[in-house]
Amino acid sequence: MSKITIAKAGGTWTVRAGGAVIGESQNALELTEEGYPPVTYFPREDIATALLDPSSHATDCPHKGTASYYSIATKSRTIENAAWSYEAPNAAVSEIKGHLAFHSGDLVTVERV
Repeated sequence: MSKITIAKAGGTWTVRAGGAVIGESQNALELTEEGYPPVTYFPREDIATALLDPSSHATDCPHKGTASYYSIATKSRTIENAAWSYEAPNAAVSEIKGHLAFHSGDLVTVERV
């Protein structure tokens, strides 16, 4: 099994999409999985979920479970499948239930402020 660790992400973290802050949290989690860059998971209550539209896209991870995806609706465009969550994560990663993660790149940024 791939080694996965989950720890509190220190400090304040933000998510920006379309130039706007769509989330800010001091309670974010950092999931580190062997062979992958760390991923920041934000508590759902710290994200402007009204901007997220459920997608039909889903992926399965043998270690975490099934991820549900969301597109982000910004003023100028829709960023497809930019966020995901594990609604019923495997027991080993149960801490990420109720959290959202984001694909960071040109259109979405996740950063510690």
